[in-house]
Amino acid sequence: MKLHSGKVIIVTGGTAGIGRSTAIAFAAQGASVVVAGRRESEGAESVALIEQAGGKGLFVRTDIAEEAEIANLVATTVDTFGRLDFAFNNAGVHLESGPLTQVTADVIHRTLAINVGGVALCLKHQIPAIQKTGGGSIVNNASVLGIRPIPNCAIYNASKAAVIGLTKSAALENAKSGVRINAVCPAVIETDMTAGFRDDPQLHAYMIGIHPVGRFGRPEEVAEAVLYLCSPNSGYTTGIALGVDGGYGI
Repeated sequence: MKLHSGKVIIVTGGTAGIGRSTAIAFAAQGASVVVAGRRESEGAESVALIEQAGGKGLFVRTDIAEEAEIANLVATTVDTFGRLDFAFNNAGVHLESGPLTQVTADVIHRTLAINVGGVALCLKHQIPAIQKTGGGSIVNNASVLGIRPIPNCAIYNASKAAVIGLTKSAALENAKSGVRINAVCPAVIETDMTAGFRDDPQLHAYMIGIHPVGRFGRPEEVAEAVLYLCSPNSGYTTGIALGVDGGYGI
């Protein structure tokens, strides 16, 4: 039997990159996967890949800055599959790059509303659904920048540090309820989001240089960490921020 046969997971931001790779990885282990995102065509592509990998897939258009849409996502998942076992809260934005003294109020509000508020609201609605199933696991996608920040990225750094704080707080509140809550903290991963500076020779050389292993990560490597944190093998693990960072966070 596959590791997650009969299980159901929600993956926010599952239309590309780390989210899509994680959705496919869970499907390959027998899970039904609900992909949440705002881009319907990419969502349909993810569902097709989930089904090719052997799982059942469903796309639910969701803006995680809107609580009503998150509530609908969780309710649709339970109505369709009868349960919720896992969630990977992966959706987020990286809007600004520049000194804090030049950051606009709009960037501050939007970054925090999505990266922090969105994760908090997802947890609010996912936890009761997983408790009704009898327990399970939630993984939040933070960032190594929430542990080891870089200059000219203050609001994003702060938002990811807040995700780690949310993870630890939620883990404490729910440790006895059977819902484990952890975070993954990737460094630079080879996705469309990071293509801009990875394609710039100078930035590429600098960024490679600050990763001790001497390369960028692959989305599949983050997916494997999420699989582990949702598996029985991590049954005694809750409230951690797991680096998937090539040593950057050391």
